[in-house]
Amino acid sequence: MADRLWIMRHGEATPGFPDEARRLTTRGEDEARAMGRWLASRDDIDWGRLKVLASPYVRAQQTAALVLEALPDEVSLDTLDIITPDDSPEAVVDWLTLESDEGPLLLVSHMPLVAALTGLLAEGRAGAGVGFVTAAIAELEADVRAAGCARLVGMTTPSSLR
Repeated sequence: MADRLWIMRHGEATPGFPDEARRLTTRGEDEARAMGRWLASRDDIDWGRLKVLASPYVRAQQTAALVLEALPDEVSLDTLDIITPDDSPEAVVDWLTLESDEGPLLLVSHMPLVAALTGLLAEGRAGAGVGFVTAAIAELEADVRAAGCARLVGMTTPSSLR
């Protein structure tokens, strides 16, 4: 059976410098909580196997933590240093192919990486990615997490939940 992979862009963040320290706005916090409730409402997720990994940037860590508030206690948050805004989608696919454990996975990251990564996994080309509004989640399934081997199942945004 194919494992699910969710790729999420962080919630709306404040402008500022340094980029790594930017925080979520109140709207961004609300977006993250809404997406957490959406995930929690699903009955097709193996919560005991779900791994949540976020970029080390503050806004991604905040988004992931707010999503986790709605999820069962056994789901925890870890940091993945290779999913910052300017990281290589090819390096992330290599990590997914070689290093990631089996099971469902939620990655919380940034534009432009989330779009490029989704395009690379689903279409085999980083330039084929879909647009991501803040806190959007792309849902993919794949028997093998490699370039061109995933199927984009859907895209959910905070506004689509209203």
